[in-house]
Order: sequence, then C-alpha cells, then structure tokens
Amino acid sequence: MEENIQSNLINLNYNYDNYSFSFTSDNGVFSKHEINSASRFLVETYIEYGKDNIKLLDLGCGYGYIGIILAKIKSCDVTMSDINKRALHLATMNVKKNKLDINIVESDLYQNINDKFDVIISNPPTLSGKDVVKNIVDGKCLNKGGEIWLVLHKKQGANSLIKYFESKYELEIIKKVKSFYVIKIFNIDTNNSLW
Repeated sequence: MEENIQSNLINLNYNYDNYSFSFTSDNGVFSKHEINSASRFLVETYIEYGKDNIKLLDLGCGYGYIGIILAKIKSCDVTMSDINKRALHLATMNVKKNKLDINIVESDLYQNINDKFDVIISNPPTLSGKDVVKNIVDGKCLNKGGEIWLVLHKKQGANSLIKYFESKYELEIIKKVKSFYVIKIFNIDTNNSLW
C-alpha cells in the first residue's frame, strides 16, 4: 500500500496565463515527478471549452492538480476524491498551499460520494483496465444536464472506449492531439446507475 512507501516530498509548479500554482507531490502517487501531460491537456482544454461557476467533481484527484486549477481559474465549486490516502493527504496540503476551499473525500469511484455535480472530470487509470474507465461514466452523481469529461490515451484503448461510449451516450471529442483525446460525455441517464 502507498502508506508503506517511504516519503520523499517533491515541489511542482504550474503556470497558466497570470495564474501560478505550487503542488507538493510524493512517492506512491501518480505522476510524482512532474505534472502529467494528459492531466495538463485535460485541464487546459476544460479551461478553454468548459463551463465556469459550476459544481465539479475531480474523480481520482491524486495530489489535486485538476481540481485546484479549475477551482481557481474557472471559479468552480470543487470536490476532489481518491482512494489513495497519501494522495488525499497531499491534496489537502495543496488546497491549503493554494489558498482554496475544496471538499476532499476518500472514495473508491462513487462509493462515498453523496452529492450531485454539473461536471465530473477525470484522467482515468486506463492501465487498470477498460472496465474501470467504463465505471466512471455513471449518472448517479450527475445533475440533470451534467457532463463527464475524460482524457484518453490513444495507445491505451482510446478508440475502442470512444466507440463503446458512443454506443450508449452522446459524446463529443472536444480536442485531440497526437497522443490524447479529451472527450465530453453527456445526456447520461441520471436516474440509472451502475451502483
């Protein structure tokens, strides 16, 4: 478990336009040495095309990069969740470091999420398997008209996942680059849930 891995705190900085952010990372969390390029692409695409001033869930938040940026730049009311206790500890530190007010919840996907959101955003753990990614797309915690934003890696099954989601929901490819797609899934049945 991540709690048994020796700690080695690392400071990471991120700038966007006139905004500056500082993050503490550590051993035992995703992308500990640098801000992940897929997460960065997702965040910067959401800043450009996503909604402001909404309730947003950063699902699988890690040390808090996505949620913290969108709370500040897009003025979103953010909740961040993860199953990794060390990641949650770091996310709590980073929220304070960046002087924000963000709700943080320990949760395996939606297990401990008891609220509803306008947007759920995630850089999903595609290496854990496509079923994990599919389970993220669930209307249980979405408000009516809500959206789920994901970044998918082209070499980690993005095309087959996009085809799967298109067969069940409405999907828009918001932006694509050489390695990644950012997709928005919407018109999800908020009364029907996998849970």
